[in-house]
Amino acid sequence: MNIYVLITPIVLLLLVAEILYSKIKNKGYYSYQDTIANLATGIGNQCINLGVAFFVFKVYGFLYQFAPYKFEAVWYNFLLLLVLQDFVFYWFHRTGHSINIFWAAHMPHHSSEELNLSVGIRASFTQRLFQFAFFDWVFPLLGFSPEMVYSVAAVHLLLAYWHHTKVIKNLGWIEKIFVTPSHHRVHHGVNTQYLDKNFSEVFIFWDKLFGTYEKEEEEICYGVTKPPQSWDPILINIQFWKHLWDDMMAAPYWIDKLKVWFMPLGWRPRGVGDGSIPRIGYTLQEQVKFKSKQTPFTTYYLIVQLIFGLLITTFTINQKLEFVLMDRIILCVCLFMMIISWSKILEGKTYAIYFEMIQLFILYSSLFYVLHHSFALAFLSWPFAICSMMMGTSLLWICMIEIQYRTTLKNQV
Repeated sequence: MNIYVLITPIVLLLLVAEILYSKIKNKGYYSYQDTIANLATGIGNQCINLGVAFFVFKVYGFLYQFAPYKFEAVWYNFLLLLVLQDFVFYWFHRTGHSINIFWAAHMPHHSSEELNLSVGIRASFTQRLFQFAFFDWVFPLLGFSPEMVYSVAAVHLLLAYWHHTKVIKNLGWIEKIFVTPSHHRVHHGVNTQYLDKNFSEVFIFWDKLFGTYEKEEEEICYGVTKPPQSWDPILINIQFWKHLWDDMMAAPYWIDKLKVWFMPLGWRPRGVGDGSIPRIGYTLQEQVKFKSKQTPFTTYYLIVQLIFGLLITTFTINQKLEFVLMDRIILCVCLFMMIISWSKILEGKTYAIYFEMIQLFILYSSLFYVLHHSFALAFLSWPFAICSMMMGTSLLWICMIEIQYRTTLKNQV
């Protein structure tokens, strides 16, 4: 069982509730384009997590056999594991803000210039793999089964999700023990005094104990010191990786080509940069948020496609469904095409509509193939009827958008 399938409805329910609250109260917590990009990035992350789960159960299963003691899967051992994992995650998170290669794996989550529950879904494609590969491997050796480690990691993620909100203010005495939205808002701040603070996810006393605690005072500006200036989930995720790669290729000394990956943030190779460049924050008054001229008439279209995408994602990651490996790979590739296409529409690329038509045809053709191949469903069955209706509606809608757009351009001339 993929526990992410169980927590996904909770995440989406909280998200919808906050969106409705923001809309009704006219709070302006949500930017349409940023929200679509956040959820699209989350879809890509869930596809990657399928591979991460395979890694965890195979590699951790191998390590688990060497544990001198095996913890029974009872509630108090799960609670113990949660505390231990929160301690280890504090150091993983802190490392993610300190070392180049770990920041590359973590930075996409910070790249949104807003803060709301959709930002909690804007997860890096590589962070989960880095967490399990470099830090959490100690738990199976201590005697916690791979199933326990993977499940508690998901619960830990859910407990951190609600921190990404501006709705909840100060929580009094709770702030002294647990991480709250106020603490985590500071962590996402790009103000100079907020940079690299409040790394804890469940218990705030780790930050207080190790000197990284900062109280929320000045109005917070969200983002990173070098914003990606894109809605494309792929570009968002590879931005800092590309920066490190370019520095490595340009470095004249071989030792620097290796060091660039493992040096502190801001370090540049000799002959490339100006030595160690300090990170400089900025305030909300100084921030210029990224916006783009979206392909006209596509606002409601993207909302509907997002709903379809989330449904297909849930279908894809549900390990109770007996897919063969290739079927899951096909669906994940299609989902990546889907979220890339949305970004082209959000950025108003001239080819966006045509790219969307192609990806729709590939997506639903793949769905037809997977349904027939994995479940031996007849082409006249209800799942095929639903897919046919979705494909037909989407293709007709995007064609109407193109016609409307062309008509508008002609009238303007």
